[in-house]
This record gives sequence, structure tokens and C-alpha cells, in this order.
Amino acid sequence: QVQLVESGGGLVQAGGSLRLSCAASGRFFSTYAMGWFRQAPGKEREFVAAISWSGDSTNYADSVKGRFTISRDNAKNTVPLQMNSLKPEDTAVYYCAARLGDNRYWSTAAYGYWGQGTQVTVSS
Repeated sequence: QVQLVESGGGLVQAGGSLRLSCAASGRFFSTYAMGWFRQAPGKEREFVAAISWSGDSTNYADSVKGRFTISRDNAKNTVPLQMNSLKPEDTAVYYCAARLGDNRYWSTAAYGYWGQGTQVTVSS
């Protein structure tokens, strides 16, 4: 079992930056691949970024590529998401998630554990 808690959300102007963090507890965190998803009002939850258990492999949605960076620190059990050049369309609740044994990094169905989410609002 893995418990996930997101933090770092808030209100920022367009063009600004935020750094989200996902703190994980539970054994064997380093064996889980991790992902960030987001959900805007009235929309489905969508993939943002993913990182392998080792940190060697990352994937990004086209909409955030070049602006967002996912990383992980297995010693501290954290998965940061650095978000730069934010746009109003990045406004959403951001969720951290963990998956094991499923390579579909883009699919919510592949992730068995989710945090409660943190709100990110980007004003124009």
C-alpha cells in the first residue's frame, strides 16, 4: 500500500511557476512508477507526466512538454512536478498517482493509488 499527499498548489499569474510535490508513505515506494494527472471542471482527468520507478524514463503530455518537469527522490519518497510558463488552461486539480506492473503510463486505469489532489489556478 502507498499513501500519497500532494502539496504546493495555489494561485499564480500566467507565465509564472509553481512546484508541486507528492509525498509518499508506505513500503516499497521505490518500486512504483509515478504519475501526475489533472482534472479541470467539467472535464475528464487527463495525463500530465509520468516517471519510471528508477527515474530513468519520463513521459509528458504534449500540452506540457517543455514547460513541466517530473522527477523523483526515492530516498525522500517524493515526486516533484516543476511547472513553468503556466497558462490559464493549466488550471485544474492536480493529482499524484502510483502504478505497479502496468506500462500504460497515460491511463488512469493503470494507477492503483491516488492522492487527494491540489488546486492550481492560473490567472490571465
